[in-house]
Amino acid sequence: MATGNFFKHWPTMLLGVVVAVILLIAVFSYQLNQTESAVVTTFGSPTAVTEPGLHFRWPFPFQKIYKFDHRIRCFEGGSGKIEETMTKDGQNILVGIYINYRINAVEKFFRTLENMTNAEERLNSLMRSAKNTIFGQYQFGQIINTNPEMMKLGEIQDKILAQLKADTSEYGVEIISVGINTINVPERISDKVFDRMIEDRKAVAAGYLAEGTRLASDIRIKADQDKAVLLAKAEAEARVIRAQGDADAAKYYSVFKENPDLAEFLRKLDSLRQVMQGQTVLVLNTDVAPFDLLKPGAEMLGPVKQVKQVKDAKDGE
Repeated sequence: MATGNFFKHWPTMLLGVVVAVILLIAVFSYQLNQTESAVVTTFGSPTAVTEPGLHFRWPFPFQKIYKFDHRIRCFEGGSGKIEETMTKDGQNILVGIYINYRINAVEKFFRTLENMTNAEERLNSLMRSAKNTIFGQYQFGQIINTNPEMMKLGEIQDKILAQLKADTSEYGVEIISVGINTINVPERISDKVFDRMIEDRKAVAAGYLAEGTRLASDIRIKADQDKAVLLAKAEAEARVIRAQGDADAAKYYSVFKENPDLAEFLRKLDSLRQVMQGQTVLVLNTDVAPFDLLKPGAEMLGPVKQVKQVKDAKDGE
């Protein structure tokens, strides 16, 4: 009869055994992920550091497991993460920084800081101290400026990183990088800052205008010099041409010596051409040379008659 009852209730008994085994495994072991490490304490004192995998332990209160994630974390600070900081020249600015860090020595981290809450409170204090110290070593113009060559933000970040690495070496924390996420000026002094920036831009603009004026003056002086050289050269060439023309004209002056009346007639014509180049109305005495050529019958004057005779003779030939 007892054997029959055993076979009748064996599934329930088997299930109880399985549950008991699972409970024992849960009580006497623990599992760590690939991104975790753990500190094992025995009666409150750290006795072992374990890496990812399944591990055996004694149940509470004999042993307790403290798990820590060693992946990189980004931390912007807690209270006062954006606060006023004074520069070397006494200007107030609003600065906020952040850090990327990870736990690189789990047992040291546990012994000094114990948990993440304490760790980030300590990091917040160290970040504020480093920020105020390093920014206080630089002038306002090296932090906020429109000229990239004058700004030292990269250098400031490197110095803050170096100081934080030194300050956190005893805590089992590695500071990977430091960044500046906020730079501003308090509202009460922003107008002064903008006015100074405007004056700086005006000074730069004035420098460009002065340089442009100087270059324009140099160009005008060079143009005037080139003009003077060209005019002098042209004048010299004109003198040569006039001299050559006078020399060629001298060959024909002998004709005028042979016939002075013709020479006088031609000079009168040239004078009329000069006087009456445009539309001109003249009321003159035609007895005065060279306007005597305008008198009726002037074509019968001696020089004109001689010219016509010469022309007719040539046509006859």
